[in-house]
Amino acid sequence: MQYGETKEVLNQLTADLSQASAAIHQIHWYLRGDDFKRYHELMDDFREDVEEQLDEVAERLIIIDGSPVSTLEEFAEKSTIDSIPGEWGKPNSEHIERLVSIFRVLVSDYSKGIEVASKEGDDVSEDIFINAKGDLELHIWMMQAELNKAPKNDA
Repeated sequence: MQYGETKEVLNQLTADLSQASAAIHQIHWYLRGDDFKRYHELMDDFREDVEEQLDEVAERLIIIDGSPVSTLEEFAEKSTIDSIPGEWGKPNSEHIERLVSIFRVLVSDYSKGIEVASKEGDDVSEDIFINAKGDLELHIWMMQAELNKAPKNDA
């Protein structure tokens, strides 16, 4: 089997997960104020989750005869997650809102992956996509609740 579209999604995820990891690390560094310690440690947990997803996604791409992007330049060029400079003095709520937006990009990637992997008959990739999407939706719900917002919107 060829899995052409699935390979494309896996490579998009490789770039977006790499960029997400860097962005979460940046949030971890630039947090200040209320709940600093809790958020600081939580960012470590989120980054670890993203790194595990990244490893699984890139390895799956290799297994189905793909070649993952692997340089900082490729990640930046291919990723749909913006790279923004760190900034001191932001309220933690702004950092959490950025985190939620990053997770939403990844959920979108995984949703597309579920669709194309199903179409191409790649049950293993589809399973990876489903599980990761569910984990990220849980993170979104938790962070939206922290912001006193509903999981699926800003209200």
